[in-house]
Amino acid sequence: MNETESSATESSATTPDDAQSRLFPTRPFVGTSIAVLRADRVLLAARANEPMRGVWTLPGGLVEAGEPLAEAALRELREEVGLSAEVVGVLEPTEIILRDEAGRVRHHYVVHPHAALWIGGEPEAGPEALGVRWATLAELETLPTTPGLAGTVRAAFARVGESRETSA
Repeated sequence: MNETESSATESSATTPDDAQSRLFPTRPFVGTSIAVLRADRVLLAARANEPMRGVWTLPGGLVEAGEPLAEAALRELREEVGLSAEVVGVLEPTEIILRDEAGRVRHHYVVHPHAALWIGGEPEAGPEALGVRWATLAELETLPTTPGLAGTVRAAFARVGESRETSA
């Protein structure tokens, strides 16, 4: 086996290729999400995949090796809902740790959310989203959502407000 073949074999053995490889992880997965704001509304996507299929959340996903967090958030936004936005700032990370009945870690994600402003266009659900919608904070609080979503969205509105004050 030459050096190229060895590297390819090593890479495929350690890279998560499917959802099953994310079950019972030996380390957390790094993800990113994006709170796209449009007036008094935030863009939400209903998850198409487990864990938490059908639950409303922000568009987002795993960060690829060598990819900056904000670029990953914008890429995921394009892939999931076909929209572009302008990132305004980074928000506090959220940890999602789900355990099985025996207490073993079934999933562990550290998600780095970003606050962003809608630029234009209308979102459409891609293969990773069952649906999309613009929601007010009051509407969001009545929906089934991922853990900590309401707090993240409140922080996004505050971050965008701060950004507007400093640019005025």
